[in-house]
Amino acid sequence: MPLLLPVLLAACSPDSSKKDPVAEAQFQNEKRIGDENVTEKQERDAEFVVNAASDGMLEVELGKLAQQKATNPAVKTFGQHMVEQHSEANNALKALAGRKSLVLPASLGQEQQETYSKLAALTGTEFDKQYMASMVKDHKRDADEFEDMSEDAYDGDIRGFAAKYAPVLKEHLDMAEKLNDQIEELP
Repeated sequence: MPLLLPVLLAACSPDSSKKDPVAEAQFQNEKRIGDENVTEKQERDAEFVVNAASDGMLEVELGKLAQQKATNPAVKTFGQHMVEQHSEANNALKALAGRKSLVLPASLGQEQQETYSKLAALTGTEFDKQYMASMVKDHKRDADEFEDMSEDAYDGDIRGFAAKYAPVLKEHLDMAEKLNDQIEELP
C-alpha cells in the first residue's frame, strides 16, 4: 500500500488533469517494475491489468449511456447488463491490483474518453447501431486478451483473474454480436 499513497497524492495535484490516466498508470507501474528489476512478463501482466481496468471502466460508462440513450429496449437491457457485470469485474480487479501494488487509472484514458464522447453525441437508432458495433469490437479484443492472459500471465493470481472473466467476456461478445445483427437492420 505505501506505493499507492504518492500516486494518489499525485493524482490529486492540479496539473494531473492534463495527463492521460491510463498512460500515467502504465508509467507508474513501469517505473516500479523498473525499480524492482522485474521481468518482461511481469510488465505484460501490469499492462494487462491497466488495460483491463480502463476497458472495464469504459464498458460501465457506455452501459450507463446506453441505458439513457438507446431507443431499442434490448440495447438498454444490454447496457444494464454491461454495467452490472463489468462493475463486478472492475471491483475484483481493483482488489487484485491492490494486492499486487499495481496502479490503476483513476478515470477514462484519452482513447476511451474519445469513444465515449463520440457515442454520447449520437441519438436514436444511430446511437444503438454505433454502441453495439463498439461492443462487438471491444469485446472481441478483450475476450482474446483475457484468453491469452489466462494461459500466459506470469502471476498466478492475474492468470486466475483472466481465466475467470474470459468466458464472461466471450458471453458478452456472443450477446453483442446477436444484438448487433438485429440492430443493423434498423433504419
